[in-house]
Amino acid sequence: MATFKDLEDSLKSFITEEQSDAHNIRNTTFTKYNNIKIWMDRGRFQEPHFIVRISISEGVYSLNGCTKLSGGLGYEERLVIKWFSRIGVKDKLRELWGSDDDNKDKKK
Repeated sequence: MATFKDLEDSLKSFITEEQSDAHNIRNTTFTKYNNIKIWMDRGRFQEPHFIVRISISEGVYSLNGCTKLSGGLGYEERLVIKWFSRIGVKDKLRELWGSDDDNKDKKK
């Protein structure tokens, strides 16, 4: 089963690879991607979603097509959407959303 850490590492690698081809690579600060966080918060949004924090920016995206529900990531937002469309990413996020349901049922 996938973990949030696995997805964070996957997103970090993806963004780093995408940025390494950029014409402005000298101005890119890769260390800001060391603290990428991905999580889900059912208290804030009932719709299946995932939250991404990169540095001080935070965006909430639907698991149905990666539409933005709240916030924004600036330039990196397009990279998150592109990463989401990769094979397996959406399935792993859905699996984590479903496992959270299972965990809540077990607590009752």
